[in-house]
Parts: sequence; structure tokens; C-alpha cells
Amino acid sequence: MVSSTSIVLLAATLMVQSSIAAYTLTFDYFAENLLHSFDFFTDKDPTKGFVKYTSVDSAITETLVGVDPDVSNATYLGVDNTQEFTSGRPSTRLTSKESFNHGLFVADIIHMPGGICGVWPALWLVGPEWPKNGEIDILEGVNKQGTNAMTLHTDGGCSIDPNAGFRGNLSTANCDVKAAGQPENTGCGIKSTNPQSYGAGFNANLGGVYALEWTSQAIKIWFFPRGTTPTDINNNQPNPTKWGPPLAQFSGPGCDIDNHFQNLQLVINTSFCGVWAGQVWDSSPECKAKAGTCEEYVAKNPKDFADAF
Repeated sequence: MVSSTSIVLLAATLMVQSSIAAYTLTFDYFAENLLHSFDFFTDKDPTKGFVKYTSVDSAITETLVGVDPDVSNATYLGVDNTQEFTSGRPSTRLTSKESFNHGLFVADIIHMPGGICGVWPALWLVGPEWPKNGEIDILEGVNKQGTNAMTLHTDGGCSIDPNAGFRGNLSTANCDVKAAGQPENTGCGIKSTNPQSYGAGFNANLGGVYALEWTSQAIKIWFFPRGTTPTDINNNQPNPTKWGPPLAQFSGPGCDIDNHFQNLQLVINTSFCGVWAGQVWDSSPECKAKAGTCEEYVAKNPKDFADAF
């Protein structure tokens, strides 16, 4: 059994634009709606993580998922933090039953699994045929990473404008997973400079609100630390035109958004090690000091994942 204080997704909503700068609520993933509206992925992790994704029944039995009535009926998603494992630590990967083309996605999150050696949490969207249909990483990071990394992954022919007026720092501009001059699957990335946007800093501030606006013209991501959420979001009348420059903006003449992003499903998961957290293990002195490999550490130190929710 794991601690009953695991993820906390106060509200995850999707709104569609019915007129200029106006959105109408179409999906509300608050509390138990989240569990009923997503499928639990149980196949082998495609990113080669040291993880065992559990079914909904197993997740409920093992207290990896639930709704916490003491925290505004928030949904939580956690990982096993009680046992050693030789073939992968139990966790969850949820995929929305619905597929989307455009919209405004708003997620109010109190706590996330980031800032822990070996952990790879993500809130993202992905198409049925990767990378042809695209991937949008809203909230993602690994190990002791201190700020959020927002990324798009596509096939060839999508590069973004580095001068689009976003507040984050551009890491790479070519979204093609096989782009020349970039490590494979890097994509186009923008990194936050705000320590409250991810991991320990995020959790210390009781999280905040992430918003993704996806249109034919651009993919934009905003982050509002706890206590700074715009009133229009709190009133269920979100108006992105009033939010100021986004943290990340992926746009420009070098990428046809509608051609590269189609029929995406929302995914929420926590993995371990794999092709990112495991691959960069040696580059983190703090993590490498704990064990020779990421897999060894995750396998043998269950209590260190009590906060991976």
C-alpha cells in the first residue's frame, strides 16, 4: 500500500472556442470524473522505463489512485513506495478516452512527483501515430530538474519562431524528432526559468494552474503559481487574451500546426528511468551518488518515492 496522499489534480478541464476569445466547457475531469474518463495503460512502457503500469482495479486496490475528500475531492495518482522490485516499480499511466483537435486545457495541480531522482512525470498529449500526429508536453521533467520543460515532437517540416514573445528560454527550435544537429527525439523545447513551475519549488508553493491553448495558429502554455490564477479562470470564463505573454509559444511560418497535430489524447503518467531519466543519470551528481544506475536506485529504495505523487 502507498500513502493516500498522492497526485492532486483539483481540476482538469477542456474548453472549445465558440467565438473569438470565448470558450465553452466541454469536458470536466474533476474528482472521480478523471478516473472514469481515462483508460489505464498496462502495456510495457514504450520509453523503456523501469515501471509497471497497473490496471485501474490494481491501482485502486494498491491505493495508487483515488479521490481525497480532505483536499477538495482532488484526484490523486501515486506510485508504490513500500516494496523493492526487480522488474519495475508500480505506477499509473492514464490516457483520455477522448481525442482532441484544438482547445483550451486547464489543469489545477496541488502536488507533482517531480524533483526526485529516478522519477519521470509528465502531463502531455499524443496522437495515434507518433510522431506523424504529434506530441505536446505540457509539464515534464526528470530526476532533480528544477524547472518545467515544455516540448513538441513531430515528423519533418516543423520548426518554431524563436522570437514569438514567450517568457521561457528556447532550448531547440526544430520539432522534428530526427532533426539534424539535435539528439534524436529532442523536438522543439522551451524551458521555464521559474523554480515554482516544477518539482520541489512547485510543491512548496502548493502547485498552481497550467493552461494550454491549441489553435491552428499556435500552441501556447501558461503557468500561474498558486495565488496568481486569473479571475476569469476561477470564474469558468477563461480568456487567454488577457493573460499576458505565455510561458511557451510554439508557432511561426515554419510549422503548419494543423498538419502536424491531429487527434491527440491527454496522458498523465509517472515513469522511472527510461530513455530520459535513466540516460542522464550520470549527469546528476546527487542522483549518481545514490546508486550506480537509475534502475538500481528505483528498485531498492521504495521509501524515497513517498512524495512521487
